[in-house]
Amino acid sequence: MLRLLCVTAHPDDEAGGFGGSLRLYADRGVQTSVVCLTDGQAASNRGDAKSGDQLGRIRREEFERSCTLLGVHQREIAHWQDKHLSLERTESIAEFLVQRIREIKPHVMLTFGTEGAVTAHPDHTMASLFATAAFHWAGRKERYPEQLERGLAPWRVQKLYYETSDAPMPGRPATSPAPWTAIIDIGEKNMRVKRDAFAAHTTQNPILPLFDERLQQRGPRELYHLAACVHPMSAVAETDLFENVQESYGGA
Repeated sequence: MLRLLCVTAHPDDEAGGFGGSLRLYADRGVQTSVVCLTDGQAASNRGDAKSGDQLGRIRREEFERSCTLLGVHQREIAHWQDKHLSLERTESIAEFLVQRIREIKPHVMLTFGTEGAVTAHPDHTMASLFATAAFHWAGRKERYPEQLERGLAPWRVQKLYYETSDAPMPGRPATSPAPWTAIIDIGEKNMRVKRDAFAAHTTQNPILPLFDERLQQRGPRELYHLAACVHPMSAVAETDLFENVQESYGGA
């Protein structure tokens, strides 16, 4: 079975950034997983939450509902603090993600671009950097050998994609996103599912009109930049994240 791992920073990222692709590939029989690094306790939009802990619990429930709509097979919210990822030790989060890669054995990984997506959120940038380090380190025997002693094995993910954009966020400073190398046609049906999954994050409903505006602007497609791959190649235009992926490949 082909496997896809998406690394995000906050609940709602899985829907807003990657939801169409997650649903598309789940429908194609790909085993999809999402690892979210924080539970979003520092969000500006807080619903009826009276404290950060309560907001975190609510957002974990919203994340579960969203992932169910998107057909995500395996989902997890880690314990790091929202808006503080830039203060964390790279080694700590990278080690955690390397372990997840060696456990899940994905063939393809998705995360944000290093600019932090259209919002330029620092947590998005850090999630990108942590995921990129883990992509490269998970296949190396000298990285976290204690994991190998516990029975895990090195795993080389075949492709790493950054989510990217063709337009800035209205009312915000423009970012410098990576050029897209893959255009994924998610279809009208999956675009609606993506919208429903984002709307499942009810604490974030104040930004739903903006999300709807951008969704209509982009239409039924998601854009990605191929950031790294195990087989050296020149950049080519792709319409499938699993193009040239070998199901049996992955060990170091």
